[in-house]
Amino acid sequence: MFKHVLKRSRAGAWMLASMMGAAALPLHVQAVEAESVVVRMTDFVNDNGRVQCGLFDREDGWRDESRALKMTTARIEGKRATCRFEQVDPGQYAVAVFHAQANESQVNYGLFGKPQQGVGFSNNPSVTWGPPSFDEAAFRIESATVNLDVQMKY
Repeated sequence: MFKHVLKRSRAGAWMLASMMGAAALPLHVQAVEAESVVVRMTDFVNDNGRVQCGLFDREDGWRDESRALKMTTARIEGKRATCRFEQVDPGQYAVAVFHAQANESQVNYGLFGKPQQGVGFSNNPSVTWGPPSFDEAAFRIESATVNLDVQMKY
């Protein structure tokens, strides 16, 4: 297609080749920015203790506080609390929270593995027949702050 243009002049050929090379380069490189995840929790049975919030980025170790990508805590006021995770890269994540009424650092389990504290998860999946899978609680972060509403279950 460009044979006749290239034969006309060397200057034209050089210019055409330069333009074609420049067209192959991206005009604008956009940096991937880290975002925030804001978790608003409701339905606490009381304001005792604090809420422990974990952000997870994989199925392996999901819900194990020691395997969380990020952990934070928040005070409970008026049976509500808010946890915030800053500098979260785009990707797939899930959130697990529990009501640490006695300021414990991990969930305690009773008969048949039922949590002894209130728990909650992103997407508010059912916990009637056991804990949710990572996929049931998973959400994506693309390029904006993610706001999640989590209802505590006891």
